[in-house]
This record gives sequence, C-alpha cells and structure tokens, in this order.
Amino acid sequence: MADKLREAYQEQVRAQISELEARIELLKAKAEKAKANMETEYQKRIAELRNQREDVQSQFEDLREAGEDAWQDLRTGLDQAVDQLRASVEGALSAFQSETE
Repeated sequence: MADKLREAYQEQVRAQISELEARIELLKAKAEKAKANMETEYQKRIAELRNQREDVQSQFEDLREAGEDAWQDLRTGLDQAVDQLRASVEGALSAFQSETE
C-alpha cells in the first residue's frame, strides 16, 4: 500500500514538473517575441525559473532515492517547492501578459 502511495505521489509530482516546464517554455517563446528592451528582463526571469525548477527536480530525485521512512519527510518540502515554482511561473506569465497588453 505504501509503495503504491509513493508511486502515485511521484507520478503526480513528475506531471506537475512537466506542466511547469511547459509553461516556462511558453514564457520563453513569448519573451523571444517581446520588444528588445523587455527581452532581457524576461530572459532573467526565465533563468530564475529554470534554477528554481532545477531545485525542485533535485528535491524530487532526493525523494525518489529516499528510503521508505524518509520519503514522507521529504514530501512536505517538495510540495512547498512545487507550489513556490508554480506561483513564480504564474506570476511571470501574469506580469508578461500585463506588460504586453
């Protein structure tokens, strides 16, 4: 039972990371079409998002490699990191929308 719960959680996080990566790529595509003076700012934001995403991926790998007892402890931190990444991505997309309208 615990193995199935762990596998389901890992699959859920893997899907969230993939979705957020796709949204970062969307932001990158929009940034490439931005005016030259804004492109630098967007590239900076994208680099920050990618770093944040790498941190989430690293925490996810730590969770995957953790023993049966430890993975539950790592789950809370990973959930928070995914939520923070999601908020950062949404914030960047929202800022981009408002600046291009």
